[in-house]
Amino acid sequence: MNKGKYVFSQISSFLPQRAFDNLVSRYKGDYRVRHFTCWNQLLCMMFGQLSNRDSLSDLVLTINAHPSKAYHLGFGKGISKANLGKSNANRDCQLFQDFAYHLIADARAICLSDDVGQFSFSNSVYAFDSTTIDLCLNVFCWATFRKAKGAIKLHTQYDIRTSIPVFMHLTPGTVHDVHAMDEIAYEPGSFYVFDRGYMDFERLFVIHESKSFFVIRAKNNLQFKRQYSARVNKKTGVRCDQIGELKGFYSSKGYPGKMRRIKFYDAEQNRNFVFLTNNLHLSSEEIAGLYKHRWKIELFFKWIKQHLKIKSFWGTTENAVKIQVYTAVITYTIVAIIRKKLKTEYTTYEVLQILGSSLLDKTPINQLLRKPSEQDVKELLYNQLKIF
Repeated sequence: MNKGKYVFSQISSFLPQRAFDNLVSRYKGDYRVRHFTCWNQLLCMMFGQLSNRDSLSDLVLTINAHPSKAYHLGFGKGISKANLGKSNANRDCQLFQDFAYHLIADARAICLSDDVGQFSFSNSVYAFDSTTIDLCLNVFCWATFRKAKGAIKLHTQYDIRTSIPVFMHLTPGTVHDVHAMDEIAYEPGSFYVFDRGYMDFERLFVIHESKSFFVIRAKNNLQFKRQYSARVNKKTGVRCDQIGELKGFYSSKGYPGKMRRIKFYDAEQNRNFVFLTNNLHLSSEEIAGLYKHRWKIELFFKWIKQHLKIKSFWGTTENAVKIQVYTAVITYTIVAIIRKKLKTEYTTYEVLQILGSSLLDKTPINQLLRKPSEQDVKELLYNQLKIF
């Protein structure tokens, strides 16, 4: 089926183009457009993400260096820095955001079967955190942060079971992390894992009232009144498991219900942690284990900053920045879907690297993503020895 097709064309064939076309019609994205359509724009941006282009000029130069291939890659004709920059600045970023969430829903459904034995329960588990991306305030004047420095924050809800970002919210760097909690659509029965920067008792009580569960690292100045202590096995690292109430006028007013406090010693880091949760049923070891899984979102932030283009932007308007972020998410998500459908043993990050270095190759991607077996290696070594 993919014989003779470029690797990038094989990648784009996994995109649900009909769903994208429906969104284009809804937002009138191709209104009075003759040549460079929204679909062409999406593929150009994805190509730039996968090939790790440094700027809009770099991306356009790379595409125009292969004019005979541009049509087959889905870029259309007449690509220039001006029309790509204008499209990113003026076309509704909501179109790309909605398409990203459409892909995310598909990816979660496909990748959920990868989660075997990760937890002893079936509830969804999310980590929520933000990363700050520094910008030049003179160029990105809308991205206020400090007096002489601009920045944006990328607030992300990350599905730990499937390793897929399910919600992303962009704000100026001045917005405090806790305000992004107001944008989360809490699912009853799901777990939400936060770092201590999200310690806001009124907002935590909203999670409790929505019949969801939170696990959050407590601040050092926490005032807590113990009412009950459970027996713990200190060999597991758990130092105490208590149920009680918050002390202090504002804290107790913000969260008037019962809360659980768990003290845990991490031998690997030689550090003590204090966790708060409204879940009274999971074991203290499982609660500590949930917080340990939060490192996955840190790896996600680190990786997309290094390997996808969200740290250096190809446009200066807020709309252009959002389109670039959402196309980065689309790229990451479609690669996760490809990995799952082709049943490769490589990780999503390894698949991104392999595909990114082979975009203009014509090797079928199922061959590219097949790990060499021990027998293949032996045959290769044998053939090399025969030469001598």
